[in-house]
Amino acid sequence: MESLGCLPYEQALERQQQALVARRAGTAPDTLILLEHPPVVTLGRGADEAHLRLSRQALAARGIAVRDASRGGDVTYHGPGQLVGYPVLDLAARGERDAHRYLRDLEGVLCVALEQLGVTPRRVPGYTGVFVARASGAASARERKIASIGVGLRGWITYHGFALNVDVDLAGFASVVPCGLQDVEMTSIARELGAATPADLGRRARAAVTRAFLERWG
Repeated sequence: MESLGCLPYEQALERQQQALVARRAGTAPDTLILLEHPPVVTLGRGADEAHLRLSRQALAARGIAVRDASRGGDVTYHGPGQLVGYPVLDLAARGERDAHRYLRDLEGVLCVALEQLGVTPRRVPGYTGVFVARASGAASARERKIASIGVGLRGWITYHGFALNVDVDLAGFASVVPCGLQDVEMTSIARELGAATPADLGRRARAAVTRAFLERWG
């Protein structure tokens, strides 16, 4: 495990690439890199530029960087208060050459962590990521997404990963159509817990994700 604090996207990508090369060479074990990013919008390989609600220049003027990413998925926002995890796992060495299963396993890890933190998670068929369970009688309400997932694979070694909204300023998502989903709103653990939010939520979230990750991948 590596905990790197708040790190610019480019530096985090460089660290992932170093870890991936070392894993491929057999000089480093599987690892999970946990960090936060300063405000940045990333566009995955399948991103539609139309899902930027502001131009790249307008985003930059607001202090939000825009970066193309070699992960799957569409566009998303990262900012302080969001726990970003970059697993570097050799799936081939584990006998797990199944990208679909890996995505579901990441969702499962985040679901376990959210339950430990007092938030009831929900998976939505046809979507990648983790949502929040609907309130009783709210069948027509918009889905609330709390975690996004976008991964990359190089020779069955993973990089990129997930972003869990802990106490991130959700206003940052207004600059994009998150994951290209027009009918979904973003939420956070702090928003869902409301007055019950603990003062050390960030520490608790990091610990819960770490525990769940180790339970799945050791």
